[in-house]
Amino acid sequence: MATTINKSGIWDYSTDHVDSIILDGTSSPITLQINTGTTSWGEGDNAGSAFTASAITVEGNVTLAGNGYLVDHGDLTNNGSLTITNPNFSVNGTLSGKAVTIKDGGALTVGTVTAPVSFGSSPSNPDLYNTLKITNNNQVLKVENLSPRDKVIFDDGNTSTLHLSDDGTQILDQSGTVKANVTLAKGYDASDYHFDGNTLTVTCFLTGSMIRTSKGDVAVEDIQIGDKLVAFDWKNNKDIVRPVVWVGKARAVVQPELHDDEAGWPVRILKDAIADGVPYKDMLITAEHCLFFRDRFVPVRMLVNGVSIFYDKSITSYDYYHVETEQHSVITADGMLTESYLDTGNRASFRQACKIATLRGAVKSWEDDAGAPLGVEQSFVEPLFRALEWRENSVMGCQIPDHNAELTNDPDLHLVTDKGGVVRPMRKTAQHYSFMLPPDTQSVRIVSRASRPADVIGPFVDDRRSMGVAVADVHLQCAKRQFDITAHLQEEKPAGWYDTDWTDCAWTNGDAELPLGDHLIHGKMGILSMTIRAAGPYLLDTKKNSDMKLQSA
Repeated sequence: MATTINKSGIWDYSTDHVDSIILDGTSSPITLQINTGTTSWGEGDNAGSAFTASAITVEGNVTLAGNGYLVDHGDLTNNGSLTITNPNFSVNGTLSGKAVTIKDGGALTVGTVTAPVSFGSSPSNPDLYNTLKITNNNQVLKVENLSPRDKVIFDDGNTSTLHLSDDGTQILDQSGTVKANVTLAKGYDASDYHFDGNTLTVTCFLTGSMIRTSKGDVAVEDIQIGDKLVAFDWKNNKDIVRPVVWVGKARAVVQPELHDDEAGWPVRILKDAIADGVPYKDMLITAEHCLFFRDRFVPVRMLVNGVSIFYDKSITSYDYYHVETEQHSVITADGMLTESYLDTGNRASFRQACKIATLRGAVKSWEDDAGAPLGVEQSFVEPLFRALEWRENSVMGCQIPDHNAELTNDPDLHLVTDKGGVVRPMRKTAQHYSFMLPPDTQSVRIVSRASRPADVIGPFVDDRRSMGVAVADVHLQCAKRQFDITAHLQEEKPAGWYDTDWTDCAWTNGDAELPLGDHLIHGKMGILSMTIRAAGPYLLDTKKNSDMKLQSA
């Protein structure tokens, strides 16, 4: 039986899980204030602050507000007018019906979206954003009134670079597939938008970077089409001259809630950090921009040591430029060998910075068109990283490094059933966990701590996936029978799984779905056992781990 709420107030349930809810604002608008710390769910010491429901239906005019966590484990059907100003609302199923508005720092995380999503007013706090996060979508979204203070995140396992079309009406992946149809907020065009992380990644120079030309070093903002740059022909160990065929400019606004390497912070390379006189002044570039070492390009994010090369968090917005030569080239900026622009699909994010227009060809790739190989293997990058660490004492202006991160190998592994119940292990060893499942459980989520290898080991590891636990064999025992559960080992995996080099094992992202079938119907209970091939180490008390645990609740 559905629970109906038809008046404003503080949402204050104390049960583990609420059945289907109807939010009925047909007679008068209602606002539900969802607060943390007032209620708990779960059992004993495992309780947390969140509200969960099997499904939610909206009728009439409804606003969700507050600072708590609301998880809809089913579908959200919007038959009325739903406004989200609550920053922690997630829907595991499908959002359907009429348009949903996100405003004033609201955030919606949802599996599949068939309803339009409209962005409203931006939050007064400049550190907050209106956010729509998609985790499992095969529909073309409809996004309305998108402004640069709004975020649309496709966290669906597709690592393809995303960008806005030239006219700002579509979000496209690298192959040109439409991910969303978009209308932009009044007064903005496509060049005003900057996507980071699983949206658009940019690689470019900040204002004041000095680019070596045939007539001497020139500030990047003054480079024009037709200017001749000095390029390094590393194969023949000599300098050559290549003309500029395109120059672009865009604006970046840092998104501080993301990981540092994805947030848009510029990287500052201190004078002399690479070698004496290299660079000859502090160098500011974006995290994905490559430096040139030993015949290879290396993204600067892999060399950030927090001391002589660090994210400059005093800069929260900035103009950035890129310069394209006839071929992707090794050029010199601020005395440092680096790269010219390679169009891998993000040209639309830049304004043409020159009055002379040019028509460019097809999108290029690193594999076929790069001026030098990309060197991201740990065996290549880590020795460079260590060598730059050894130079720190001879570099002026070094930052005081942050304290060493605290690590743990405890995955805090537990399950969340399809009904929203949290199940802690009844038995566990180093590699084997067993859980007692309630009747009628048809799927669970395997929830644990998760960290990125690039954070735990070092930035010289080019793996920025959030890794939870590596799960090998899984068995379900019920009614004196044992069933092998293998969905996570199939080629097409459920949401939240990564492939590994092991054929009998897969990694979770810290919150992975595992369908169990109908073995526990008709009141049957069961024991789910699993072998954990690897787990951790994990960063303790990080924002990402905190967010993951709160969402899993």
